[in-house]
Amino acid sequence: MNHMPNNIPHIPSILVSCLLGFLLFGYILAVLITNKRNKKWPRYRLLCWVIGIFLVLFSFVGPLAERAHQSFTYHMLAHLFLGMLAPLLWVLAAPVTLLLKTIKVSTARRIMKIFQSKLARLITHPMYATIINIGGLWLLYTTSLYHYIHESMMLYHLIHTHTFLVGYLFTSSLLYIEPIYHRVSFKTRAIFLILAIAGHGILSKYLYAHSLKGISVIDSEKGSMLMYYGGDTIDMFIIIIFCYQWYKAVRPRHPLHKSNQNIFM
Repeated sequence: MNHMPNNIPHIPSILVSCLLGFLLFGYILAVLITNKRNKKWPRYRLLCWVIGIFLVLFSFVGPLAERAHQSFTYHMLAHLFLGMLAPLLWVLAAPVTLLLKTIKVSTARRIMKIFQSKLARLITHPMYATIINIGGLWLLYTTSLYHYIHESMMLYHLIHTHTFLVGYLFTSSLLYIEPIYHRVSFKTRAIFLILAIAGHGILSKYLYAHSLKGISVIDSEKGSMLMYYGGDTIDMFIIIIFCYQWYKAVRPRHPLHKSNQNIFM
C-alpha cells in the first residue's frame, strides 16, 4: 500500500486546527454570554463540546493521524473518533441551540427558516442520513477509495471531513436535541438505527474476513474487531439516550392516583 510521504504539506492540518480552535473559543464565548442573559448553560454540554473538539483534532493532526496512514487499526480508531464518538458528543453539546440563545432574535428567526426548508427536511431524515453514512463506509472500504485517500492529502481530508459531517448528521437525525421541525416518529428512527447498526456490523465482519489490499491480515483483523466492538459500544450510548427520550415522550404526564400506585408493588 502506498502512503503519503512524510514531507506532506501541513497547510490542511493548520487550517483544521485553526477552525477547531475558533469553534472551541466561540462556543465558550457563547456560553459566557448565555449565562449572563439566560439560565446557566449545562456544564456537561460544554464538556461534551471540548472533548468532541479534541477528538476531531486528534483524528486530523498528531500521532494518531500520522499512525492512521500506516496502520489500519489506528485508522479505524480515528474513524470511530471522527465518525461516531465526536459526532455524538457534538450533538449532546447542542451548539445550534446555544447559538440561537446567543444571537439576536431577528437573526435567529432567519436561521430557523433554514431548518424549516424542504432541504432541511431531506437531510435530517434518518433514511437519508443512514444511506449516506453507512453507504459511504461501504464505498470507502469495498472499493479502491481507501487506498486513494492515502495517496492524496486533499482527498484524505475531504473524506475525513465527510465522515465527521455525515456522522453528525446521522446522530442528530436520531437524537432530537437540536431544533428539528420535520420530526420523524420514534418507531421510524428506531428502524433506521437498527439498520445502521446492522450495516456497520456486517461491514466490520466483511473486513475481518477479507483483508484490504496492502494491509496485513493481523492488522486487518485488529482494525475490524475495533470497528465492530468499538462501534457497538458507541451505539449502546446512542440507544440508551434514544430510549430515554422515547420514554420521556410517552410516559404519563400526570402522577397516577394513589389507589393505582400499589398495583405492581
